[in-house]
Amino acid sequence: MKKLFTRAAASLSRRYRTMSIQMVISLSFTAAAVAGMLLMGLSLVWRYSAGTEQLVRENTERVLSQVNMNMDSYLRRMMRVSDTMYYRIIKNADLATQSLDEGMELLYEENRDELVSIAVFDSKGALVAGTPLTALKEGADPASSDWYQAALDKMENLHFSTPHIQHLFADPDDSFRWVVSLSRYVQLTREGSTYSGVLLVDMGFSGIEQVCRDVELAGGGYIYLTDAEGELIYHPRQQLIYAGLETENNLAAASLPDGVHTETFEGERRLVAVKTVGYTGWKLVGVVPRGGASDDGYTFLFGLSMLLFSAFLMALLNFRISARISDPIRRLEQSVKELEAGAQEVAIREDGCYEVRRLAHSIASMVSTMRHLMDDIILQEKRKRRSELEVLQSQINPHFLYNTLDSVIWMTEAGRYDEAIQMVTSLARLFRIALSRGRSFIPLADELEHARHYMTIQQIRYQDKFTASVTAEEGVEGLYTLKLIVQPLLENAIYHGMAGCEEDGRITVTARRDGSDLVIDVADNGTGMPPEVVERLLDESQPQTRSSGSGIGVRNVHRRIRLTFGEQYGLEVFSEPDEGTTVRIRLPALTAEEAAQLQREEEP
Repeated sequence: MKKLFTRAAASLSRRYRTMSIQMVISLSFTAAAVAGMLLMGLSLVWRYSAGTEQLVRENTERVLSQVNMNMDSYLRRMMRVSDTMYYRIIKNADLATQSLDEGMELLYEENRDELVSIAVFDSKGALVAGTPLTALKEGADPASSDWYQAALDKMENLHFSTPHIQHLFADPDDSFRWVVSLSRYVQLTREGSTYSGVLLVDMGFSGIEQVCRDVELAGGGYIYLTDAEGELIYHPRQQLIYAGLETENNLAAASLPDGVHTETFEGERRLVAVKTVGYTGWKLVGVVPRGGASDDGYTFLFGLSMLLFSAFLMALLNFRISARISDPIRRLEQSVKELEAGAQEVAIREDGCYEVRRLAHSIASMVSTMRHLMDDIILQEKRKRRSELEVLQSQINPHFLYNTLDSVIWMTEAGRYDEAIQMVTSLARLFRIALSRGRSFIPLADELEHARHYMTIQQIRYQDKFTASVTAEEGVEGLYTLKLIVQPLLENAIYHGMAGCEEDGRITVTARRDGSDLVIDVADNGTGMPPEVVERLLDESQPQTRSSGSGIGVRNVHRRIRLTFGEQYGLEVFSEPDEGTTVRIRLPALTAEEAAQLQREEEP
């Protein structure tokens, strides 16, 4: 097995060494893209599944809470009827001289849509008053009823019964009405003496049924109602359950605490939300079935087909892109081979990506220099180049350029061409503004544009670890400023302010006019600095700390502004630990004519 693996690895290695750069790029990009799409697809499926379940949970809880509020409101109305009957009618009546009928009838008429009957019984179960049903059925014994005994046993409570057919009173309509009984202990007064009694309010079950019936849950879910022991009070398929044609896990649901739970009932996984109805101990239960295996299979097949189709498109696209990248390299290789063979005139085409163009340009320059320049001219050119590099180094450190180009390389290798193009474009414009044809004063719009390109490069390099915004007050972008004074502050904010930020880093640049001055604020929400560090930052007597960025220090900017415009201008630093840092640049508001005059004064 080991030998087989070794031979396969050696074969792949030989093929790799003989493989064209186009094929290497195409295969590498395709493999990386397919792996990325696979990981992303799995992640999206998982997140979609988790998000959907969470959404269903929240929606079920929200619907259940709304139904509970409606149920609670309905029960409260019944309780208010009971309270009104007891505290305003029964307690204010002496049965020896007064009747409860008139007040009871008025109360019933006010709530007749929700009530079936109101009745008062004495301690022996005899009917004292009732409306609209006033006669007990023959053989009816209220004193033996559960609601009657519960009211006498727990005098301080209101007692709700489970739904049942009203069988106590003789109904002239001979109808079988489903009711829920609300009973309570009351004290009756006769000739100044009090004795025990029970108030019974029968409310129609249709009110409870209406609260639960029209509720819809996701995926064909439904709501049912049980008492504290799990006996069904309402269920949308209650008749089928009583007939034994369907079953429900109501006894287990009644024992669950309030919240959302997952259960498997009769081989089906489903979400079960439980909410206790106040004052009654009843349980509202919402059931949402989970998707079946067939849905998962269709989702898997659809996802697999989309992955294969995407992989095919990606392979085709990568082949075309790799050809576009590798063709200039192949042409350059052919030109080098011709030079090696001794060809005197070789046309070296400078096309392709930035690095290839630079390489072709370097080869062409090298060939031209080798054939047409003398040793002293070569030496002179080297000295001149060294001098130019030293001047450039005072503006932008090669580390920044190297890191930027290195980022472009790995982004190109990773297939992130749009970001690579954006980075190279920003770098080119960054250099164009930095050079500014040798001018020291440039429009504020160019300086802010320079800052935007710099932040674009850094955001891509740091993979959007922070956000950046560059804004200016209307009318100030036409003013002029010293060039390259904002970038060093941005650089300082990135390397120091953003160093401790894990996420949500933010850097803002705002320009505004303050009287006859131009004010530019560079602010970050980074780690901030203690007061002693702030005091030392612009102190010329303290040693200067150089960063790994562009090389233009904050103190350098402060010194340049003061030498150009005077001591009243320069930088101010506002910072607190863990609160971020704001560096304020204060300059005179220069017009184009004033900037041109200063430029002429600086020139020899």
